[in-house]
Amino acid sequence: MNARRASVDRLLAQLSGRGAVAVPLALIVAITLADLRTPQDVHLGPFLVIAPALTASLAGPRLTALVGALAVAAQLCIAVFHGGVATSNHLAQITALTLLSALVVFVCHVRERRGRELSRARSVAETAQLALLRPPPRRMGPLRVAWMYLAAGDETRIGGDLFALARTDRPGTRVIIGDVRGKGLAAIGEASVVLGAFREGAHRYTTLAGLAAALEESVARNLEEVADTEHDPGEHFITALLLDIPDQGAQAEMVSCGHPPPLLRHDHHLTALHARHPAPPLGMCQPPDSRHRSESFTFETGDMLLLYTDGVVEARSPSGAFYPLSQCAARYRGSTPENLVREIHRGLIDHVGHEPADDAALLVIERCPTHRLHRPHPDGQIREPAQGGSTRPASNAGGS
Repeated sequence: MNARRASVDRLLAQLSGRGAVAVPLALIVAITLADLRTPQDVHLGPFLVIAPALTASLAGPRLTALVGALAVAAQLCIAVFHGGVATSNHLAQITALTLLSALVVFVCHVRERRGRELSRARSVAETAQLALLRPPPRRMGPLRVAWMYLAAGDETRIGGDLFALARTDRPGTRVIIGDVRGKGLAAIGEASVVLGAFREGAHRYTTLAGLAAALEESVARNLEEVADTEHDPGEHFITALLLDIPDQGAQAEMVSCGHPPPLLRHDHHLTALHARHPAPPLGMCQPPDSRHRSESFTFETGDMLLLYTDGVVEARSPSGAFYPLSQCAARYRGSTPENLVREIHRGLIDHVGHEPADDAALLVIERCPTHRLHRPHPDGQIREPAQGGSTRPASNAGGS
C-alpha cells in the first residue's frame, strides 16, 4: 500500500511538473516575439535564460535541457532576423545562453540525484525504525496502546529515543521508554543495546528490579562499543523507565532510572508518578549496583498512562516557553489513546511552530475492561466480537 501510494504521488508530481513547463515555453515565445518587434538596438534575447532556470525548479534535467535547447533555438531565430548569426553580439548571446542552460541542467541533475539519495536514506531509516523499535500493536492483553515518535534529524525517522512492550507469561506486559543522551543517527547504537537487553530480559527476570539491573549490566558492558565517541566525546548514558503491568488486578510496578515521571490519567485528573527511590540513568554505575527498587502504583480500568521523553516536555515555543504536556493532557476529554496522541502531537507542533529540534517519543497506554479482551479462536487467529454476534480478525496496526 505504501509503495502504491508513493508511485501515485510520484506520477502526480511528474504530471504537475510537465504541465508547469508551459509557463517557460510561453516565456520563450513571448520574449522572441517581443525581441523581433523591437528595434535592432534593443536586445531582449538575454532574458531567454529565464526559461531554463524556471524549468529547473519545476521539472527534471531532461525537460530542463529541452527548454534550454528551445531557448537557444529562439535566440538563433532572433539573430537571423536581426543582422545575422555571425555578428559578434549575437554570437556572444548564443554562447552565453548555451553555457548558462548547460549549467542549469547540471545543477538540476545534481539536485535530482541528491533527492534520490535522500529518498533512499529515508527509506532505510524507516526500515531501521521498524526493525529496531518494532512498533507495538494497538492491543496487548487488556492494554490499548498508541504512540508517537519524532526524530530530530530532518533526513531520518529514527533517533535516540526508544520504547518497547513485551508480553510475559504471568500474564502481563512489561514496558520500557528511554532517552539516549544525544540525538539522531549517532544515538541509534546505544538505543539498540537497551532494546535488545530489554526484549531478552523481559521474559527471563521475575522482578522488575532484576530486569533493571540486567539492563544496567548490559549497557555497562556494551556501551563503549556502540557509543559515537568520535563525534560526541562526552559522557554517555540512557535514562529509562520500566513498567510491569499485570493483566489481573489494579497494581502495577515501575522502576525509574533518571527518566521523567509518567503521567496517570484517572477520571480526567492527571497525576505525575514521581519515583520515591529513582536510580541513576543506565550506564552511569560502574560497576552496576543494586539501587534499582520497584515501586507500585494503582492502574485501574479506564486509566491512561502517558510515558514520554524530555524531547516532548522540553520543546520550546518561539518565546522560550516549554510545552505544557500536563495541561494539554488534562484538558483532553476524548476516550481513546489514539486521539490523545493526535491531540498532543498537534499541540506540540503548534507550540513550537515546527517539528521539535530534539528526538521526542510519547507512549499512551490504557487499561481496558477485562470483558473486552480478545480471545483466541480455534483457527489460531485472534478474534474480537463484531456487530451481530459474528467475529472478525483483530487489527494489529500501529497506534499513531
